[in-house]
Amino acid sequence: MNLVSIRLITDHVATLASFYERVTGGDAVHLNEHFAEVRTPCGTLAIGSTATVGLFGPGSARPADNHTAIIEFLVDDVDLEYQKLQGWITTFVNEPTTMPWGNRSLLFRDPDGNLVNFFTPVTAAAIEKFAAYAR
Repeated sequence: MNLVSIRLITDHVATLASFYERVTGGDAVHLNEHFAEVRTPCGTLAIGSTATVGLFGPGSARPADNHTAIIEFLVDDVDLEYQKLQGWITTFVNEPTTMPWGNRSLLFRDPDGNLVNFFTPVTAAAIEKFAAYAR
């Protein structure tokens, strides 16, 4: 079994897709007005409209109501990414901080309030753990 995608439900597919294009430097693939994907080599961030929720079960997901998940992106240099994001990201949760588990992390919020973490492994153990994802 492989985790291939995380899907965000939103009232604003185009806005969220544009945001994730900008933070990742990738291109969103818009399959239609209700669904887009930002693909990375290791997985996909899918963005679905609230209009699609009924297909899964009425009320099964609510937009802009995430209080448990953090969307994480491995980056080469989290401090450099922080410099690039300043001036247009409106809500930073922290500045780059070295975590006890060996990653240097930067948390901020997307336009729907979802937490996004850019991180760079900095300890030997963390670097080894993420070596398979190295570009």
